[in-house]
Amino acid sequence: CKAMKPVLEELKSVVGDKARIVKIDVDQHEELATRYHIQAVPTFIVFKNGETVWRHSGVIHSSELQKAIEKHYT
Repeated sequence: CKAMKPVLEELKSVVGDKARIVKIDVDQHEELATRYHIQAVPTFIVFKNGETVWRHSGVIHSSELQKAIEKHYT
């Protein structure tokens, strides 16, 4: 979702090296969309040690996403 690009860029500058932010085009990577049961775009997933610890589908404010990351990485 193009609307979330500035939010993710801002978030990356805030969280720095605490977390890695990766954007995946589900049209080009259908196997990942299937594996993680992504049915809506955008979908945000926070992983810790390879396991899903939080997820959200739909547009979200950067502060909410930041809270989810900090909860699992601080």
